[in-house]
Amino acid sequence: MKQLQTTGAGTPLAWLESPTPSPQGTEILLRTVACGVCHSDVHLHDGVFDLGGGKALPVAREGMTLGHEIIGEVVAVGPDAEGVVLGDLRVAYPWIGCGGCATCTRGDEQLCLAPQNLGIQKAGGFGDHVLVPHGRYLFDPGTTDPKLAATYACSGLTTYAALKRVPALGEGDHLVLLGAGGLGMMALAIAQAAFGMKPIVVDVDDGKLAAATAAGAAAVVNATDADAAKTLKQLTGGGALAVIDFVGSEPSSGLALASLRKGGKLIVVGMYGGELRFPLPFFPMQARTVEGNYVGSLQDMDELMALVRAGKIPPVAIASHPPEAAGQILAGLKQGQIAGRAVLSYEE
Repeated sequence: MKQLQTTGAGTPLAWLESPTPSPQGTEILLRTVACGVCHSDVHLHDGVFDLGGGKALPVAREGMTLGHEIIGEVVAVGPDAEGVVLGDLRVAYPWIGCGGCATCTRGDEQLCLAPQNLGIQKAGGFGDHVLVPHGRYLFDPGTTDPKLAATYACSGLTTYAALKRVPALGEGDHLVLLGAGGLGMMALAIAQAAFGMKPIVVDVDDGKLAAATAAGAAAVVNATDADAAKTLKQLTGGGALAVIDFVGSEPSSGLALASLRKGGKLIVVGMYGGELRFPLPFFPMQARTVEGNYVGSLQDMDELMALVRAGKIPPVAIASHPPEAAGQILAGLKQGQIAGRAVLSYEE
């Protein structure tokens, strides 16, 4: 098997050839068909998360095979494997925990303190084969284009789980999505199709805002406008009930908080970096809620893939690239130059 691995913090990826693993026990071996490239891959490749105030969280490690948005063909199974047969095409749920702690038994493997995530702790889809520990982590994509289906393992799952955190919208309530990149556009599609929400979309790029308008956004606002917060307050009749921040930067969080009404909720998804700055007395005075959303649970993935198989999630733009282009895609994502979802295809 061949794997495109990290060689250090921000340094070029390098191909490594090694023996193809033979699945043991309940393990299942996938031949990678496609793998999405995510902003999380950018942070892991750079080797650091910006914590603001001059602080950083180092995550660099040599020999990582990145890529957690994986779809592949089942090519080998362990003697105790369940739920699949050879030749099945499956999307892998990558957010795997230890399986035995209180968090995992509660159904929140994605929050396990001893994670075994594909593409982070374990080898991911930047390799031509991926070993999955159990069939329960594999999902049937139905007739969905495999390159699109791969992206549901992170961008689709993350946005679906974040949208579940939005309070029920009544008459006059509004949802704002900050960021119209891959996650934001996926959220816009899922919000309308699965939740009956018609969000307002904010971005710094007029081209992305035009795409959001075409995809059904209730309204769009350019975050670089001096009166962006005022405009959002006007559009929402005094403030949004919920804002999902798919950027996660100091400017985006500031705009998000300025756009909320009393009793509103900010859901932070993006990890661009920085600090959240807000006067503490305003939290009780304005009854604000700020919470984070990290990907989604196995149950969330099951619900999402049922919607995908039923054809209820409209497709988003996918750009296909050969695996050798992974480094260029990571650089483009870092510079904000990639529109839609970029996917590595092993079939072309």
